[in-house]
Amino acid sequence: MSRPQRRDGVVGNTFEIPSRGMFLKPKSEIIILHYVNFDLTQIFIEMEYTELINARESIRNYDPTRKVPQDKLDRILNAGRIAPSACNYQPWKFLVVSSGTMLEKVSSSYPREWFKDAPHILIIVGFKDLAWKRKYDGYNSIETDIAIAMTHMILAAENEGIGTCWIEAYDPAVLRNVLNLIDNQVVYGITPLGYPKPGFKKSLVKNRKSLEEIVEYL
Repeated sequence: MSRPQRRDGVVGNTFEIPSRGMFLKPKSEIIILHYVNFDLTQIFIEMEYTELINARESIRNYDPTRKVPQDKLDRILNAGRIAPSACNYQPWKFLVVSSGTMLEKVSSSYPREWFKDAPHILIIVGFKDLAWKRKYDGYNSIETDIAIAMTHMILAAENEGIGTCWIEAYDPAVLRNVLNLIDNQVVYGITPLGYPKPGFKKSLVKNRKSLEEIVEYL
């Protein structure tokens, strides 16, 4: 089947699909309408990558009453599943904490009031003994592998309009006890997943070093 043609029109500050009457924000507001299939039963939306990485920021504001739909969670988790890892060993497991009892227990590892509001917490558990090791010096790739997977998922979450905040300042002993981890399992990163409370606005400010400060051409 050939790729369907783009069928969008601009109405004021929105994009319109005339036959369905559905409206989306324009490119200047990050969301871009791309293609719909022939029977118009689905709409495919994606951010332009440079806009996505500039829009993403750590969110410390969550609406505890608003769960993330399962289809969005699945797409976020799949982004982690397809992340590259050294020798493709994939030495990880993704835990999604959503029940009230477990959220209370897990949030005790990072006692911040805003963190307690998160409707979901994503935890990446790594298997250090299953990760690739460099033969020259024994370097273990586990933290690099986990960082790549986490990056995939937080960017996928941003693409879905879901807030994240990559956290490392948790108490690992608390998490180990709460999650009943075995010896070869180590938590390497956690993030809340959820929607901000009504009225929340991003800062959209990136305080980063300039390219001149961090790049050297050899």
